[in-house]
Amino acid sequence: MNRLRAALRHDIRLQVRSGFYAAAAFVAVCLIPLVRALDGATLKLVLPALVLLNMQVNTFYFIGGLVLLEKAEGSIQALAVSPLRPVEYGAAKVLSLALLSLVEAAVIVVATYGARVQPLALVAGVVLTAVLFCLFGFIAVARYDSINTFLLPSVIITSLLNLPVLDALGIWSGPLWLLHPIRAPLVLLEAMVQPVAAWRIGYALGYGALWALVLGWFSLAAWNRHIVGRGASV
Repeated sequence: MNRLRAALRHDIRLQVRSGFYAAAAFVAVCLIPLVRALDGATLKLVLPALVLLNMQVNTFYFIGGLVLLEKAEGSIQALAVSPLRPVEYGAAKVLSLALLSLVEAAVIVVATYGARVQPLALVAGVVLTAVLFCLFGFIAVARYDSINTFLLPSVIITSLLNLPVLDALGIWSGPLWLLHPIRAPLVLLEAMVQPVAAWRIGYALGYGALWALVLGWFSLAAWNRHIVGRGASV
């Protein structure tokens, strides 16, 4: 627990120094006037998808940037042989970026939708989205050493992860979207601004947790193969 707290503090300080919080604040300031211009019905429809899409930068791309930075500095290889466990390393990254995303999302949602928002759904939706996007991001970036090689694959991956937004906006609906991992947190984000059936909430929490466990296992495999394995072969 002490190692996790230390890693969490380190990550938050690094994110502040790297301008992550300043970037999130800038995006929020730019988005709020645009979203406030929407009428009530459109706002309820668009806001959950907007929060999810905006979080990609704070989670998928930020964790990718942190891992690439630590690779360039050589610090991630040092961490691989330090007392800090891989689970603690990953948890610190995910928790710190989830906190950043939660602060930004809460500011945007409250400033545009007001106190009518369901706070538990907001927190659950943002945290679950952050966990899944961060884990997808780590798995995607682990094999790369530079932003140039990571950029094109990342665009393809995030495009696929964004597909459930089509269902949420009513553009392309169908029950098969419930199989997509990102549909689960999107249901929770919808619940923050409109009533959602109890079975959908249960689905979102259960299916989201299942995907978090699966992605956690693949993240550990990516750590062992692309971080520890590579360091051992150098």
